[in-house]
Amino acid sequence: MHTRSTREIRIGNIRIGGSNPIAVQSMAATRTQDVAATIRQVELLELAGADVIRIAVDNPKDVVALAEIRAARPNANLVIDLQENYRLAEKVAPFVQKLRYNPGHLYHIERDKPVKEKVRYLVEIARSYNCAMRIGVNAGSVDPEKLSQYSKEDSISPMLDSALEHCAMLDDLGFDQYCVSLKDSDPNKVIDANLRFAEARPDVPLHLGVTEAGMPPDGVIKTRIAFEQLITRGIGDTIRVSLTLPFENKGDEVTVGRQILDDIEHGRFRSVPRFEQKGMNIISCPSCSRVENEAFIDLAHKVKEMTEYAKDHAITIAVMGCRVNGPGETDDADLGMWCAPSFVNLKRGPESIGSFTYDEILGRLRQELDKLIEEKASVTSA
Repeated sequence: MHTRSTREIRIGNIRIGGSNPIAVQSMAATRTQDVAATIRQVELLELAGADVIRIAVDNPKDVVALAEIRAARPNANLVIDLQENYRLAEKVAPFVQKLRYNPGHLYHIERDKPVKEKVRYLVEIARSYNCAMRIGVNAGSVDPEKLSQYSKEDSISPMLDSALEHCAMLDDLGFDQYCVSLKDSDPNKVIDANLRFAEARPDVPLHLGVTEAGMPPDGVIKTRIAFEQLITRGIGDTIRVSLTLPFENKGDEVTVGRQILDDIEHGRFRSVPRFEQKGMNIISCPSCSRVENEAFIDLAHKVKEMTEYAKDHAITIAVMGCRVNGPGETDDADLGMWCAPSFVNLKRGPESIGSFTYDEILGRLRQELDKLIEEKASVTSA
C-alpha cells in the first residue's frame, strides 16, 4: 500500500485527502422534486454510512425541492450535480457543501461565453458559500473540442486534458478546495486515466468510480478491480460505487464500497492485472435522480435476463436511464438504449434505430441482437 499524498479539502463535517480515511459517497436515485422519496433516499444512504450524498438539480423546481430536503436532513453532507445548467449554482449553494460540474456540459448554457468565465463564476459561488467543488469528467460527455484533438481509439487523453485544464483554471483563481473524477464504464480505462492524472497532479484529491458499472455481481467486480488497482497505489480519496439498483436498495452502494475498502485494508484482493471482459457485457448506469422513468431499472434487469442465451457472445449492450449521459455514453456499445419518460431510444453504435415503448423495446432489442450475432458469425466463417 502506497501512502496518499493529496492535499486536504473539506466537505461539510468531513475532510478528504491528506491522511484522512477514504470517504464513501452515493447518489439519491429518486427524482429530486419527489421530496418525500428523496428524503427517504438520503435517510437510507445515511443509515448505510454514506459520508457524502449527491443530488441532481436541473431546474428551478428542483431547487425548491432541495431546500425542503435540506431542512429535513440538516446534518447530511450534500453535493449538487449541476448537470447542464451551471447557472443554478448560486441558487443551490446555500443548501449544500459541494458543487459538482462536468466540463463537457458547460457549453449548454450561454454558448457564446468563454468557459473560463463560467468557471470563474462557479468558483466565486463556491467561495462565497464555503463549498468544495468536484471537476467531474465522464467518458461519454467530454468537451467536444478535446475529443477532436485525438483519434476515436484514444478516449483517455481527452478526459485527462479536460481535467488538467480545469484544474489549472481553478488554480489560477486561487481556489484549492476541489477534487477531480475521471470515470468510464471500462475499469481498465478508469485505472489508466487516474494513474496518468495522479502522475501529473499528485496534489489533487481524486474521486474514484466506474460509471455505469451495471448490476451486481458484475458491477461490483468491475468496481472492485479499479479500486484495488488504484487505492493500493495511494490513489483515491473518496469513492462511489455505481450500481443499477431498486430505490430501496440504494444503500447497498455504500455497503459494497465499505466492504471493498475493508478488504483492501486487510489484504483481501480479488483483482487481476487487467480486467478481461469475456462474453456478453451489459453496461447500465446507476439508478439516480436523473432517471426520468423508474421502469429503467426493471428494463436493465430484464435485458440481463433476456440476453442470457447470448452470454458467450462478445457483444456490449448499454442501458442508460437519462438524456444527460445516455446519448453519448451509448455510442461505443454494439447496441445501446437510453430511456425517456415514455419511450426508449434504441441505437446500434452511434446510429439511431428508433424509439420504442417500454413494452416494445425488449422484443426489438432481441431482433437486433440476433441480427448482430448472425452478422458476426458470417464474418468469422468467411
